[in-house]
Order: sequence, then structure tokens, then C-alpha cells
Amino acid sequence: MIVGLDVPAEIGMAEAEVQTPALLIDLDAFDANLAAMRRIAEEAGIALRPHAKTHKSVDVAKAQIERGGARGICCQKVSEAEVFVAGGIADVFVTNEVRDPAKIARLKALAEHARIGVCVDDPAAVAELAGAPLHVYVEIDVGQGRCGCAPEDAADIARRIVETPGLTLAGLQAYQGAAQHLPDRDAAMARVMDGVRTALAGLDGEGIACPEVTGAGTGSYAHEIASGLYTELQCGSYIFMDADYRARGGDGVSPFRHALFVLAGIMSRAPGRAICDAGLKAMSMESGLPLVSGIEGVAYVGPSDEHGTIDDPVGRLAINDRVRLIPGHCDPTCNLHDWYVGVRGGVVETLWPVSARGKVW
Repeated sequence: MIVGLDVPAEIGMAEAEVQTPALLIDLDAFDANLAAMRRIAEEAGIALRPHAKTHKSVDVAKAQIERGGARGICCQKVSEAEVFVAGGIADVFVTNEVRDPAKIARLKALAEHARIGVCVDDPAAVAELAGAPLHVYVEIDVGQGRCGCAPEDAADIARRIVETPGLTLAGLQAYQGAAQHLPDRDAAMARVMDGVRTALAGLDGEGIACPEVTGAGTGSYAHEIASGLYTELQCGSYIFMDADYRARGGDGVSPFRHALFVLAGIMSRAPGRAICDAGLKAMSMESGLPLVSGIEGVAYVGPSDEHGTIDDPVGRLAINDRVRLIPGHCDPTCNLHDWYVGVRGGVVETLWPVSARGKVW
């Protein structure tokens, strides 16, 4: 079967015929992950707003909302939010500070078409957002040392939001990204909860109601649920999983299956090794090398731009064999591809564009 120039596969094609390297979704595992996170949130009585920066796909976001129990999505950039709103997503939270005047104007324009949330961590930022029906969250620094105000300063910012025309105080943004990948998260997450309690106490002391406390990730959500402080989960990587999350283990990992793979083709062989066509331009490797899925005795041992070296001591791999590689970090890997190839039972069932690929401004 001849594949078109713009897509790596066609519906009905066998997985072995997909042009490589390709971004592959195992749809059975994908559906299982949707159901697992929906069940976790519903049993906890907590809302779910998955982070769409993981997949950057309108189709995946719609599946998370329509079948996965999500109320809306998160993203990180205004350009991402524009893609999702244009694609029909009606509730988008930009979990980031937006300070550039041009970006603020675009954000305000989006608020005419969807519920738009945004973070602030500086009193001066509140006035910049005035005049548009934005849902504004006070972001507190709960230990990552990135964005976010000190928890004790949250009440002052919240008061300014309440007093500013057009704005609605949506609550607190309290996310600790670095804690997601710690093998032992207990101490880090205890500091998170201390920060949230401090911020909530400050708002209460000012007589300001806090509608939502949102945050949590795939590696930590059990802590946020157990705290009783959070009203919403922002887990993202659960939908696909990756090698780094699996290696870290701990809470929030075992219910989910690997659903995302980079499908690679074997292009060369030599004694003890095979060379595939997926290297640094096909996968992000800052979180480690990919794992070879489903083939015993072989290991991906080194990339270059367009090649990957696979240790194959007993010669299991032949020319044009396809191998599923589990990337070390799913989020930036997805941003390297134009299409998801959805496969079920070894047959291509769907093709989804990576709708917000490259939307980083």
C-alpha cells in the first residue's frame, strides 16, 4: 500500500506497513487509561482537568472530556489554547503566567468564545488582565522554585482579583512538577500541602472564598487526593505513560499502561546490533533512552540524529522489522510529530493530527 506524502499510514493498514518513525497509540491501552483515571477521580469525588501539553491534540482532548470524565483541559501557552478553542474545547485553563501585552490581548479574545483560566503570581499582573471575563487562579510556589508567589502572599493577590472588573477568582494553582519524578515523594508533597494550607488560611483570614484548589500530576495525584485540600486534578502523562514515569514507580503509576510508542523500522544489521530509523529527531531523550517493548534480549543503547542503535546479541531483529519504542518523556516526543497513528489489534484504526505541534508562544 502506498502512503500519501502527508501521513505515515492509512486506516485499515497493518502496523507493519506504517511508515517509520511514527508516533503510535495503542488504542486498547489508551482506552484503559481513560477509564482508569476517570474511575480514580470519580471515586475520590474530585474533578479532572487533564494537561493537554502532554499530547497537544484536539482529538485526544475530546476523548478525555467525552469518555474520560474531564471537565476541560489545561495547557501552557496561549497558542495552544487558541488551537484547542478553535477545535471545539469549551473550557481551557492556561496554567501559566501571561504577561506579554500581545499574548494578553489574544487571551482576552479567547475568553469571548470559551471559559478561559489563567494564572497570576504578581499583584501587578492582575490589572493587566482587567476587562475580560477571565477565570484567574493565584499560583503559589509549593516547592518547585519556578513560577508562583509565596503562599502567604496569595491573599493579597486574590483580593485584587476579586476587586478587578471582569475577573473571577477561580482559586489556587498548586502544582509541584518536580515531585512527579521523585522515587520518594512523601517529604516533597508534605511541603506542598503546607503551602496550600498557608494560602488557604490567608484567604480565609481576609474573608475570601476559594472556589478551587487545582494541581496534581500523574506521579503524585494520590497525595493530593489524600490531603482533602484539592478539588481538581491536572494529571497529563497518565494518558500515554513513558519510560521515566514507569522507572520511578510509586503512587499514580501502576493503574496506567504504556499507550504511546515511537514505531521504528530496522534499516541495517551487523553482528550484535541492529540500527533503526528513530533517533533524536523522533524522540526526546533528556529523561533517558527509550525502552524496546515486547522483544526480550534487545535494548536501545544510543541515538544520533536519524539513527538508533539497538543491542541485539542473538540477532532477533531483521531488516524492515518494526519495533515499538517507549520514549523516556512523552510530552516533548509528541511535539516532534505531525500525526498519531492509532492502532488496535495490529491494524490502523484512526489518524489524529498533533494539532498544537510547535505552538510554544
